[in-house]
Amino acid sequence: MLRQTAIATAMTFAMMSTPAAATDLTSMTAAESAAFGAAVRNYLLENPEVIMEAVQVLRDREAAAEAQTDFDLVSVNADDIFNDGYSFVGGNLEGDITLVEFMDYRCGYCRKAYADVEQLLAEDGNIKFIVKEFPILGDASTLTAQFAIAVKQLHGDEAYKSVHDALIVFTGDPSEASLSRIASSFGLDPEPILTRMSSPEVQAVINDTRALGARLNINGTPTFVMQDQLLRGYAPLDVMRQMVAEKRG
Repeated sequence: MLRQTAIATAMTFAMMSTPAAATDLTSMTAAESAAFGAAVRNYLLENPEVIMEAVQVLRDREAAAEAQTDFDLVSVNADDIFNDGYSFVGGNLEGDITLVEFMDYRCGYCRKAYADVEQLLAEDGNIKFIVKEFPILGDASTLTAQFAIAVKQLHGDEAYKSVHDALIVFTGDPSEASLSRIASSFGLDPEPILTRMSSPEVQAVINDTRALGARLNINGTPTFVMQDQLLRGYAPLDVMRQMVAEKRG
């Protein structure tokens, strides 16, 4: 589809070199139409770089349109993104940059991003960090998210962060036994947490975050929001640093 559009654009360039009367495609005779097609073909054969130029122009326009759409989505949903009242908030709470991550504990790229985000927060020191529990990879994802949310609701942000850090590197299958061991390792009583996991309060957080993700057209993890910009997918540490610098101007 992209190539076809680019060729059409290239044909427009070619039309510029034809007589004005001949460029009215609706009034062409069969002979004029054939001559025009031959002229376009010859032009493109002699100037094949025009196609690639047109492809790049189209890509640039599409990227700009997508960026504007994402900007609008963040603007409309800003309160739910940055001030939902239930997501973990860490880093520098008074930071001049806010970074939000929609993540799934079973997502390989989320695990890869974890170390980068931790380093970014540590070396910068002026970034507010918000975590959105966004389980999309099946029952195991939902189970770990329920566990993390239950810990936060019962024990607060500090306990949540400890459990979050443990879950993101946990490679086993989440179960009542394995999650109980994680809770116990941080001095938390597992039983109330396990009971809380299936509560309406925990499910409401997951439902609300999934609904927000749908409004933002998020269909993969990790997805980041930095200030007014959506970043879909994993981004290396250097890219994140550059984004922060650009936001600060």
